[in-house]
Amino acid sequence: MAKRNVKENQADEQAAALARGVVEIISPSELAAKIAIGRPLRIKLGADPTAPDLHLGHSVVLKKLRDFQDAGHTVIFLVGDFTAMIGDPTGRSETRKPLSRDEIERNANTYRDQVFKILDREVTEVRFNSEWMKDLDIAELIKIAATVSVSRLLERDDFEKRLAAEEPLFLHELLYPVIQGYDSVALKADLEIGGTDQKFNMLVGRDLQRHFGQAPQVVITMPVLEGLDGVKKMSKSLGNYVGLTDKPEDMYGKLMSVPDKLMVRYYELLTNAPPDEIAAVKSGGMHPMEAKKRLARTIVTEYQGAAAATRAEEYFESKHQRREIPANAQVYRIAEDLWICELMKQLQFTPSTSEARRLVSQGAVRVDGHTVTDVNFRFVPGEHKVLEVGKRRVARIEP
Repeated sequence: MAKRNVKENQADEQAAALARGVVEIISPSELAAKIAIGRPLRIKLGADPTAPDLHLGHSVVLKKLRDFQDAGHTVIFLVGDFTAMIGDPTGRSETRKPLSRDEIERNANTYRDQVFKILDREVTEVRFNSEWMKDLDIAELIKIAATVSVSRLLERDDFEKRLAAEEPLFLHELLYPVIQGYDSVALKADLEIGGTDQKFNMLVGRDLQRHFGQAPQVVITMPVLEGLDGVKKMSKSLGNYVGLTDKPEDMYGKLMSVPDKLMVRYYELLTNAPPDEIAAVKSGGMHPMEAKKRLARTIVTEYQGAAAATRAEEYFESKHQRREIPANAQVYRIAEDLWICELMKQLQFTPSTSEARRLVSQGAVRVDGHTVTDVNFRFVPGEHKVLEVGKRRVARIEP
């Protein structure tokens, strides 16, 4: 066996350190080999500006990018302003509604500001894929599309499911992974990082790079964070998210509603808590309430500062734990459990149950201080005591 040199050993050590917390690397040997070359790698993360705010789900990938940045590599945050006009079909059972150019530009501006809560502004390269896509004519696009077979695209799980369910699948959606893959060619990416749901798109990037005579990018997949409902991927459209720019008291309050079953996962993916602390959360050695407070305090401190975290905790304790609700709060009596949307309508907090559903899905409804995102939630008199909708609508519910 050939003797390994110091540079190869150092590359293996750096690759192992950067692999912490990832789901999959395609492939570990390629990553070590690229690091051993000795130049900063070009690390790509793409994000379509389909909503105005980034949330904690995005932070999982952004923090891994920061690890690469701290190791001396070049991070490219790619704003998919062109692909946003198509809409990423990943995980969708139906076609996304297209966004206007104005919506995309507004969202892109907020993305560009918010990523620097985690990434180093001074050494981050921000690019837009309209830079190269707007100049491609139809003939060039056809040439790129001709490098990927339809059968390859239909291997994608969500495409297969939609066809099996006889749901429509449109031509522009098939082009999405091709265009995302071409972004890697345009940027000469050495590595692309994304959630596990982006694996297929990133592998298409490897295929296209080979076709265009480039070394294929390494692909790293990161865990996808479940939202506050404990089931679905964190998403603003589902109302189960914690935004990076949420007000401190809102961020703290939302995190206090995290289901107990997700506490360990949130600690592992969102904090730098030491193993013994995570073990205490996992074993029950730390009381669940204390574990949630520590989680919320840690995350608010990271994004808003220690003073803001202290104020947010005091606000939560005064308003929710000590039940300091306004003295003039409405008192309403119900004899048996009641669907929360119907209760909101009866209280005249909303004009209709459909409006109540919308408020629940947006995370604007709290019961005893905990955000409710399940539109089927039932309010149980005696067990539940306080209903809040937004900032000003509060009622004490008694049996």
